[in-house]
Amino acid sequence: MAGSADDEGFNPATRLVLAGRHADWTGIPGAPGAVVNPAVWRASTHLYPDVAALHAGKPNEDGHFYYGRRGAPTQWALADALTALEAGAAGTVLYPSGVAALAGALLTVLRPGDVLLMTDNAYEPTRNLGRGLLKDFGVETRWFDPLDPAAFEAAICDKTRAVLLESPGSLTMEVQDVPALSAIAHRHGMVVVLDNTWASPLGFRALERGADIAVMSLTKHVGGHSDLMMGSASAGPDLYRKLRLRSQQLGQVVSPDDASLALRGLRTMALRLAQETSSALELAKWLESRPEVAQVLCPMLPGSPGHELWARDFSGGCGLFSFVFAGGSAAQCDAFVDALQLFGIGYSWGGFESLVTPLEPAAIRSATSWPKDRFGVRLSIGLEDVADLRADIEQAFAAWRAG
Repeated sequence: MAGSADDEGFNPATRLVLAGRHADWTGIPGAPGAVVNPAVWRASTHLYPDVAALHAGKPNEDGHFYYGRRGAPTQWALADALTALEAGAAGTVLYPSGVAALAGALLTVLRPGDVLLMTDNAYEPTRNLGRGLLKDFGVETRWFDPLDPAAFEAAICDKTRAVLLESPGSLTMEVQDVPALSAIAHRHGMVVVLDNTWASPLGFRALERGADIAVMSLTKHVGGHSDLMMGSASAGPDLYRKLRLRSQQLGQVVSPDDASLALRGLRTMALRLAQETSSALELAKWLESRPEVAQVLCPMLPGSPGHELWARDFSGGCGLFSFVFAGGSAAQCDAFVDALQLFGIGYSWGGFESLVTPLEPAAIRSATSWPKDRFGVRLSIGLEDVADLRADIEQAFAAWRAG
């Protein structure tokens, strides 16, 4: 076995198994001491036998020992594996969280005086980057309706340098027309940054669909076990070099122990996503028929908002979706959440366990609106038996009705 997924002839499931397992990092297959997974390589200082070897390590790219902040085989293997999954990527930069990856990408392509356009359904910490960090550095952030390409183009000015997309939105699940929005952005010389955490490269080929930088929170599907924080940004040759340099200027580095956990999670990601997607779709169809539910926000579900774009552009999904109650109050919504027994109440998603949070987007909208009296929940479907999850939701509806 070659132990590498550089050959793009392999299908994604095979790449998940092979990617990042270079013989330089695992040993020659069949040779004494060869292993399946790259070792956890902990080091702040790399030693050289002589000055010539020290100078030979200076090329600023993965695979060359230099100093611990530039990584070692464990981090390089993860970055290599993620690059192999992202069609069109020349490289991947790792960050200590998903928010750090978004910040790193935006700080790479924006300068003081620039304008960033951000989709109005963006993850709240992403919005906070626009209101806080970027504002402090002289970058203006403007929000636009994720479902209105014409309004997006109308918002572009001569200072607009980048757009940040998130599709589907991780709260209200709007699916954006990424190819159309990217084409508009590129006509105006803008860089397209896409948060592709929901689908991952297995479900949406971000760079092929028009994005210039594909960002993921590896905390979610890649880690898969709710025990690490990490993010990534993948891009073509020019932007990858810039991302890497900016990351090093900011002193960004990830732990080799966490990189090893992310690699372990990556190997089973396709299987977990398939199961979570199947269970989520089954539950979404069932919820659609419930009298307590006014609307299911799940783009994988036929008839749900955004399904046509999802069917056109996506090859897979995940277990994250939302639904809106048919009336009721905030207290009833809280009673429903509190009554659930198999769903943990907590932020994040993409782990093996199911989670729930109240759906509360009204306070974080700028270009669009969400009625304050429209209550619902976001569900992250894990690997529990779907019949047990359905029964748990059904008994929680009784608590909702009792109010």
